[in-house]
Amino acid sequence: MVLVSRCAPDFTSSAVLGSGEIVDNFNLLDCINKKEAIVFFWPMDFTFVCPSELIACDKRYVEFQKRNVEVIGVSIDSVFVHSAWRNIPISQGGIGSLQYTMVSDVKHEIIKKYGIEHLDKGVALRASFLIDKLGIIRHQVVNDLPFGRNFDEMIRMIDALQFHEIHGLLCPAQWSKNKEGLEASQQGVMNYLIGNFSQL
Repeated sequence: MVLVSRCAPDFTSSAVLGSGEIVDNFNLLDCINKKEAIVFFWPMDFTFVCPSELIACDKRYVEFQKRNVEVIGVSIDSVFVHSAWRNIPISQGGIGSLQYTMVSDVKHEIIKKYGIEHLDKGVALRASFLIDKLGIIRHQVVNDLPFGRNFDEMIRMIDALQFHEIHGLLCPAQWSKNKEGLEASQQGVMNYLIGNFSQL
């Protein structure tokens, strides 16, 4: 299901906050509160690719914070499983004390709302959604279970969204922070290609 350009499906569920506190009524839109956000899903705790993704996200948490972006992770495990996983050091096969919220979706309601439930296994696919300040999904990526995501690419997409919001320019292929944007006109395309053809 493609959700880009649609309102992000809201949800309320139990969650483990970055502080380690367990709450019963974590609400997505209340958490975002007109900020940009990344909501990402992983199949299941205590698995194989998943710890590398959650740790990679946590290592970049400061970069998300610099951009004023909330980070919310979701899987079908209970908050007690989330909490247990957080309490195991990385050196012993756990994920350590992550700085972002881990939401529980034991009823599979959230993954169904986002259309990313694996057809056969019933777990979440490796899906990520970038939500803007108005609650609109502006970018999504969905990987099958064997393939971990690139969290630097998520940061690049946040930079692209914020660049567009500030300058009103488009972000062409291979765009990254501090590169030139593109005016939405035929002349803008011509000017951009003349100056940037070798970088494509």
